[in-house]
Amino acid sequence: MAFKFNCALNMMSDICDKIVESLCSKRKDQLLSRSLSAGETSVVESDNINDELDLRIASVLQSTGHHYEGGFWTDFAKNDPADNKRHVAIVTTASLPWMTGTAVNPLFRAAYLAKSAQQNVTLLVPWLCKSDQELVYPNNVTFGSPEEQENYIRNWLEERVGFKADFKISFYPGKFSKERRSIIPTGDTSQFIPSRDADIAILEEPEHLNWYHHGRRWTDKFNHVVGVVHTNYLEYIKREKNGALQAFLVKHINNWVTRAYCHKVLRLSAATQDLPKSEICNVHGVNPKFLKIGDKVAAEREQGQQAFSKGAYFLGKMVWAKGYRELIDLLAKHKKDLDGFNLDVFGNGEDAHEVQSTARNLDLNLNFQKGRDHADDSLHGYKVFINPSISDVLCTATAEALAMGKFVICADHPSNEFFRSFPNCLTYKSSEDFVARVIEALANEPHPLTPEQRYNLSWEAATQRFIEFSELEKLLNNDKDDAKLSRRNGRMIKKSVSMPSLSEMFDGGLAFAHYCLTGNEFLRLCTGAVPGTRDYDKQHCKDLNLLPPRVENPIYGW
Repeated sequence: MAFKFNCALNMMSDICDKIVESLCSKRKDQLLSRSLSAGETSVVESDNINDELDLRIASVLQSTGHHYEGGFWTDFAKNDPADNKRHVAIVTTASLPWMTGTAVNPLFRAAYLAKSAQQNVTLLVPWLCKSDQELVYPNNVTFGSPEEQENYIRNWLEERVGFKADFKISFYPGKFSKERRSIIPTGDTSQFIPSRDADIAILEEPEHLNWYHHGRRWTDKFNHVVGVVHTNYLEYIKREKNGALQAFLVKHINNWVTRAYCHKVLRLSAATQDLPKSEICNVHGVNPKFLKIGDKVAAEREQGQQAFSKGAYFLGKMVWAKGYRELIDLLAKHKKDLDGFNLDVFGNGEDAHEVQSTARNLDLNLNFQKGRDHADDSLHGYKVFINPSISDVLCTATAEALAMGKFVICADHPSNEFFRSFPNCLTYKSSEDFVARVIEALANEPHPLTPEQRYNLSWEAATQRFIEFSELEKLLNNDKDDAKLSRRNGRMIKKSVSMPSLSEMFDGGLAFAHYCLTGNEFLRLCTGAVPGTRDYDKQHCKDLNLLPPRVENPIYGW
């Protein structure tokens, strides 16, 4: 009974807010009409008395404390880009100097979307307190302020892309989870994009961003929300204790949050779970630095010089799930077949000691070295990159090796589907095929990249694929038509609002249920949330100059 009563009050509040919006909008339209058409002055002025009454009623309603941020069905406060450039907000789960895919790839996406100058771009990244920075960022790098970290990010990016990228970098509060080795957003991440800029949102790892999201529904605040799935979480979870049960639960939670919070989902490859509203497309490119290395290698070969003086190598974070288990199993099984074959391995990680001990016990010809940047000069001379991992969604290192003109030996797996069109990509289906591919690569020279192959690896091509498959192209192309239809005879014509479909109502119900569950601290802790992540803390307020969070229910503006 209490719940129904509260719902009634909430809906009444929403109706009051709509009245305020309608009355104020009416006044604005009258003023706009007055400025557009002098010939209609007498008609406009005849409504002055009614307009003043409307504004007084609106003022009374607002004085009751109601604050309009959207209606029950939709959000009329969303950004209206009819007369302005579109605004794209890219929200991700990691930031430099942490060299992980969700820190690097969204950064490049922001740079290349901004380069076209067709839209304004904001990159929203997590801010960690100093104690968490010390756990996450390599080489003891820490930042005393967001401005320091922003300068680091921009300098790193400009050195690699070769141009000054014109986009905004903002920060939201985050906390590091040691158990998950990932950053969990703190508080309502959506509030760190102002309503005036709430047009198009790109959620990098939408499942990760929304597992514990307790705040405004993304699809209510933004006109179009695109999720980009980076990580094969189910593959990692299956390797843990009680992995099958955990994977079953996470699979359904991922389905839940992506359906509730996204209009469109892009999966980099079929290696990820099949999510609602999803489509498969590789929307990642390679750092331009690697393409330049490939160009240099091609020029040396044309001049008759030896481009590759070394054999094979593997590079990756040294954890079992990153392909080290598969690599050791392959080499141990075919030790005799690959007699004399030596492999240099570059990487650091939590499982480094165990991986190296296992290799020594099996007497494998693996030469372990510290991890380094894939573009490091010491790696240019290798001819063959071996990557047996099947946990990746789309391996960045594989794309980088192909861009540098090397052979790549990888598993015949959905995560490598995009690379199969490249002649230097040698895939294997069995351990015997693996041996044959190694022998073939060591005995031959890689094919030079064609201009088309080079372009397909670039961020220019990846950005074009993203615009097409995320349906941004349709939105951008419709802008001109919308602008023409929005004005008629010098008057602004407001768009009509249609009732939601049954599917939209169901998605809204899922979002509301998720909001209720994530508001309970006990349930959050039971599902693995970092304690105290429902709201940001005093340290985040100090670092980011934030006001203490308001206690409210923002999911539908209630």
